Amino acid sequence: MGKNADEHCIKERLEQLRCHFTWALLIVDTGMPDLENRILDEIEFLDTKYNAGIHNLLAYVKHLKGQNEEALESLKKAEELIQQEQADRSHLRSLVTWGNYAWVYYHMGRLAEAQAYLDRVENTCKKCGNGSRYRIECPEMDCEEGWALLKCGGQNYGRAKACFEKALEVDPENPEFSTGYAITIYRLDDVTIETQRKGYSLQPLRQAIRLNPEDVYIKVLLALKLQDVGKEDEGEKYIEEALAGTSSQTYVFRHVGRFYRRKGSLDKALQFLEKALQATPTSVFLHHQIGLCYRAQVIQIKGGTNKQLRGQERKKANRMIKSAIFYLESAVEQKPTFAIAYIHLASMYIEAGDYGKAEDVYQKALSIKPLEEDHEQEIHLHYGRFQEFQRKSEVDAITHYLKAIKIEKESFSRNRSIDSLEKLASKKLQRKASDVEGLSLLGFIHKLKGKINEALEYYERALRLTGDLNPMF
Repeated sequence: MGKNADEHCIKERLEQLRCHFTWALLIVDTGMPDLENRILDEIEFLDTKYNAGIHNLLAYVKHLKGQNEEALESLKKAEELIQQEQADRSHLRSLVTWGNYAWVYYHMGRLAEAQAYLDRVENTCKKCGNGSRYRIECPEMDCEEGWALLKCGGQNYGRAKACFEKALEVDPENPEFSTGYAITIYRLDDVTIETQRKGYSLQPLRQAIRLNPEDVYIKVLLALKLQDVGKEDEGEKYIEEALAGTSSQTYVFRHVGRFYRRKGSLDKALQFLEKALQATPTSVFLHHQIGLCYRAQVIQIKGGTNKQLRGQERKKANRMIKSAIFYLESAVEQKPTFAIAYIHLASMYIEAGDYGKAEDVYQKALSIKPLEEDHEQEIHLHYGRFQEFQRKSEVDAITHYLKAIKIEKESFSRNRSIDSLEKLASKKLQRKASDVEGLSLLGFIHKLKGKINEALEYYERALRLTGDLNPMF
């Protein structure tokens, strides 16, 4: 009974801590291998002054995998790095590590050691004159939480942004807070085509470079952002600066490869991406980018049209399609939640004429849980086009265009779904002017566009042809 009471008291104290175990990090189980690979790659290849946090995150991942002894090793490494890097405020940085130690020991049933680390946290909180026994409000802790959220994937980016903003309110010229904030805004920018082009992260990235002039990783992100907003020449200058350095080369090559892929210099892109892949052979990012290079080469060979290829051109295209499929399959195999990669993979199976495989890929993409709204819209759009143009099933195409549209988030994919649905409805009416579904669809589309009079006109025409109207419209 005494042990149970102790355990309950310790659990209550643990829940008050600020550390990886209490930050509600959203990590999908199927994404765990990719997360661990990314952490290990970062530890080995990214030269940064802010390394302790990544070892803390690795400890948390090791715990989630049931490897608590390995988790303790990672925490030991984090503690050593904090002493080296942040000697002046190491007691604040150590709070996260001590909190994680306490949680790991608690899960191992080593309650005395868990309590010992809780005591360390409590003593530091007392020295800082903090109101809580086990929590402290300070920008360093907000920054640590921000990094952890940022590393754990897109569903955490909004909260990461809030953490770095809170830290910057206290210390707006802090290089680390500025770097974390800039990377987070860049990632949020990168989610959709619309936000990419608006370039919200331009100013934060420039600020981060001002405070961290030697950070080549930030320079390649700024280069990509300048490319997004139509300033490719300026971006290339930052690419050249980054390549002139010797730090974080594997990470520099990754993003340089992406820059040249988007520029259309595909052979150059592949050189950099393949160099990076030699160092980090399990990188999902690199497999995806290389797959996209081969996909782009197929499009180049076809000249952006649907012309039928013959002879050597056909053989070359087939080689590119095969390579694209190989790398894109590797990407989704290692990260089964990589929604956009499934869309790219399906497009290559369509190019190969293997509609059965394309169907399987779309079904896997639609089964991802949780699926972000903009990704869901994009999958329904592309699957709808597959049904319309390859499967010749207008019924299924309409169903998926409507599913994309019914997700009301404004996006490029939603607008394209509206356009595709409008063209399909017009096609139906060209074949048969009294097509009730075609009239109803055009009424629905005009209603979406705010053209109420035109919408009513189409609905009235449909009603005159039938006594009843599908409630969907």
